[in-house]
Amino acid sequence: MNVNMAPWQGIRLVAGREIRTRLRSKAYRISTLVLLIVIVALAVVMKFIGGTVSQTTVGYTPSNAQLAASVQAGAKALGQNVTTTPVPDETAGQAKVGDGSLDALLTGDGKAVRVVVKKDLDQKLRNVLTVAAGQLALNQQITALGGDPARVGAAVAAAGVDVRALQKPYDYNGQQLVLGIIAGILIYLSLMMNGQAVAQGVVEEKTSRVVELLLAAIRPWQLMTGKVLGIGAVGLLQMAVIGVVGVAAGLATGVLTISASAAVGTVIWLIVWYLLGFLMYSIVFAGLGALVSRQEDVGGAVSPALVFVIAGYVIGISILPSNPGSPLAEVLSIIPVFAPTMMPMRLAMGGVPLWEAGLSVVLVAALIPVLIWASARIYRNAVLRTGAKVKLGEALRA
Repeated sequence: MNVNMAPWQGIRLVAGREIRTRLRSKAYRISTLVLLIVIVALAVVMKFIGGTVSQTTVGYTPSNAQLAASVQAGAKALGQNVTTTPVPDETAGQAKVGDGSLDALLTGDGKAVRVVVKKDLDQKLRNVLTVAAGQLALNQQITALGGDPARVGAAVAAAGVDVRALQKPYDYNGQQLVLGIIAGILIYLSLMMNGQAVAQGVVEEKTSRVVELLLAAIRPWQLMTGKVLGIGAVGLLQMAVIGVVGVAAGLATGVLTISASAAVGTVIWLIVWYLLGFLMYSIVFAGLGALVSRQEDVGGAVSPALVFVIAGYVIGISILPSNPGSPLAEVLSIIPVFAPTMMPMRLAMGGVPLWEAGLSVVLVAALIPVLIWASARIYRNAVLRTGAKVKLGEALRA
């Protein structure tokens, strides 16, 4: 290397070396292939599950025709898929229950809910029948008091709550929720793998004394920046390939029925937040990795930063699936240390105000130069020191 080379030339050489090394790595190729297989397999499995709808069939004798209608109405109210079918008599119905053609049979005179099953009564069907039994008992009491059950039922059905919302709620799509979780998982895995690869690469160069040769030709900040950009570029390629293949598989299998623009938007935000998150955390990992001289010490050195990556991921997958509009998730997704894992989830799910997305990007972008300065200082003062771990405060003051 030429000691008089331009700063960006040194960065380019280091980045190019990292890119070539990573692309030739079997571990990188295998991990990418495994992730692609998992994404495609997930799409196929979801297609299979989505196409298999659980349906319960209940038979009824002629005297239970009215009760069967009530069972269907109750099942619809509870969100259950129950089909009722008539049978000539109880003997024929029991034969169908025995051979599995029917899941249950309504018997008796229709004045009470009596059911015949092969072994056990499914809990979901039990809930449906319990609702029907309650409605039957109510109708009988209304008739006994001289009322008309049909009129009472119509009045109850027409009753409702008049709701006036100050703001229009966002209608979250189930597929968008799944996309959000997948986006969060991919970002998390990428930060864990590629981010720590930066720290491990720094320690490897310290151990082999290669760093001494490199720093004889370029400055520490050039070496650190080139390493981060090189590994980041390889990780970006991995994320782009996985995102495109995943969306293509979802659209091809029919699992994704959302618009193509929404799916593409998810991939774009995934790439944007990978870049921001990787730059932010890998810079820190490079500085922290320079504090130690052994590979087995890397985990302990970078653990303070990893805590925020893990916390953002865990909070995101714990809160957002059940409560996408959680105020806690909204606030945390704007804070820079949590934004790379939480904001992509929210953006994929939809309903994120434009100002929140913009503010989170601005805050992370503003923090990156500060982290570059601090990490470069730590790296410069610690990367040539071998042996015992260099204390963080000492590296910053040196």
